[in-house]
Amino acid sequence: MTRIPSALVAGASLLVGFAVAEATGVRALGGVVLLAGLTWCVVLWRRRRSTTVAVVLSVVFIALFVVSHLLARAIGAWPSVIAVSLAMAALTWPVADAPARQDTLSR
Repeated sequence: MTRIPSALVAGASLLVGFAVAEATGVRALGGVVLLAGLTWCVVLWRRRRSTTVAVVLSVVFIALFVVSHLLARAIGAWPSVIAVSLAMAALTWPVADAPARQDTLSR
């Protein structure tokens, strides 16, 4: 499968989903973007890592989506979406995308 970092897609899905909802005025359309991005990531996470990783990262994605709504009340919608998108990407990279490290001490 592709070597596109899932961290990039997961974070961008949150950003683009919100942008689509804002631009069109149709929140459900933004939800479709979120769901499409998350689905792509889940398939990739299962192939690259495991079902457990896919489930955990999916829960994080959904939790951050909820957090963005709560955080928006304090800092505004766009800053909130940007923050959770960056958080999702930052959390996803080491878990799902970073190459496995070789333990140099075990040689």
